[in-house]
Parts: sequence; C-alpha cells; structure tokens
Amino acid sequence: MTSQMNSTSKFPMLSKLPSKAPSNSSPKLHFIISSNIQSKQEPSSSSMATKTTSNQLKVKFQSLETCKLGISSYPYFQYNAKGGMGTGTGSKQPTSDDIQLSFDANTLYIPPLETSTTRFLGLPLPPFLKIVILPQLFQGTLNKQTGKVELQFKAEFCFSVGSIYKAPPLFVDTTLTTEESKGEMKNGRGERMDGEGKCRLVGIATVEPVNDVFMNSFLGLPTECIADLNASISIS
Repeated sequence: MTSQMNSTSKFPMLSKLPSKAPSNSSPKLHFIISSNIQSKQEPSSSSMATKTTSNQLKVKFQSLETCKLGISSYPYFQYNAKGGMGTGTGSKQPTSDDIQLSFDANTLYIPPLETSTTRFLGLPLPPFLKIVILPQLFQGTLNKQTGKVELQFKAEFCFSVGSIYKAPPLFVDTTLTTEESKGEMKNGRGERMDGEGKCRLVGIATVEPVNDVFMNSFLGLPTECIADLNASISIS
C-alpha cells in the first residue's frame, strides 16, 4: 500500500495518462504514412500529361497543284488541290525512324472538284457539277530519313448536279503512299518526300455500289478509283 502511493506521488502525471492508447490512433497514423509514401512515389496525373504532350510534334499537311483523280474507265480529272490543308500531331517511334502521324479530320480541308479546280478532257467542269470531299480519317507514318510516307485515308465523295440531283456519298478507303500502288484496273507511283517536305501520294481504292441506280450504272460500280495528290508535309 505504501509503495503504490509513493510511486504515484513522485510522478503525479502518470496518474493522468491513459493506460491504453485509443483504439483508432494506429489506423490514423498508418493512413498518414501510407499517403505520404504514395505521394512521393506516384507522379501526379498533370505531370504525366505534361510529359506526354512534350513528346508530341506538330504536323501540317497541304495539298498542292497538279493532282489527278480517276474512277472506272473514265479519263483522269486534272485537279488543282491548292489550298487544302490540315493539322495534326506526330510522335517518334522508339524502335525505328518512323514518325506516327495523326491528323484531325475536323481541321482537314480538301478543295471540291468543281469548275474552278478541275478539268476533264481539257475543259473545266460544268458550273453545276460538284464533288465535295469529306475526310473521316487521315493517319499513318513518315520516315524523314528515307522520305517514305504512308497515310490511311478515309473519306466520302459527295456528287451533286446543282439543286437538281444529289447522289448518295461514295465511300473511299485507301492508303496514300509515296511508293507504288497497284490495283486490278489502275496503278500509279508516288514520289518520296524531299528536303522541303514535298511529296506525291498515290492511292487506289474500290468503290462499292450505293443505293442509287443511276450512279451505279454511270460509274459501273463496284469499280476502282485512284487519287494522285501533290502535297507538302511539315513537322515542327
């Protein structure tokens, strides 16, 4: 009895300390330590986004003069596509010299085939004839060392005759390349990109029938079409 009283009187603060720590103290401490460790080891999403963006390149595409378009057995349309353009991004590939290109279809504009841009059999297209090109996909690879370019191109070609006739869109899916492109009916060869970014892209596609008897018979669908584009690609 005496010894217990003496020990308490010598250290009066001991009598006020709880003999057992609150049950919820350990989890709080564990949570604080874990969250601090996690914040040091894992980069924030904003820093990761900044790192990804910094690796991207800005790319610009321009279509130029002296282009050609052909479909079925008809002679080529002589086409001036100057003024066409689009912007996109590029990313270097870790295992090759290729640059992956992806253009925003919403920014991609290709001039329509009409009397001011197109000649057929040496004559301008009649003023009421028009073919509008609506790009849907434009992406692929570019090798700056060799100048080789390959771009997948998907688009709708919308043919109209004034306000009198409007055909269902013709869907075109092809690979535009600076190399040789061969089909069953048509063939062409592109030109690799030079030091100024200029190149010639050639692509052949099969055009499937549409829900229009006149267009199917007039063009002989299904049939092949060919695009021969003089273009410029710049990377910054």
